Amino acid sequence: MIVKSDLESCRKDMQSNIGKRIRLRSNGGRKRTIIQEGVLDSCYPNVFTVRCSKVNKHSELVSFTYIDVLTRVVEIAVEAEAEACKMEAAN
Repeated sequence: MIVKSDLESCRKDMQSNIGKRIRLRSNGGRKRTIIQEGVLDSCYPNVFTVRCSKVNKHSELVSFTYIDVLTRVVEIAVEAEAEACKMEAAN
């Protein structure tokens, strides 16, 4: 069960990473996984937005709820943490 304090904690964690590159992994349905990379743009009371860059110089703004993160529908990795995990795996 998700408690209000869990939501507040998740929101504060996300706010501390504003401006950092993150990688999002979500379920696309029918055994399809969607991986998006971008910069954490802003955090609102119920959602956070990520600005993803596309190949044709246009950026896409996607939003997710904090509930998605807490229920693990969306998995988030901050780039600095992702690189540290890769280095630890290599050693």
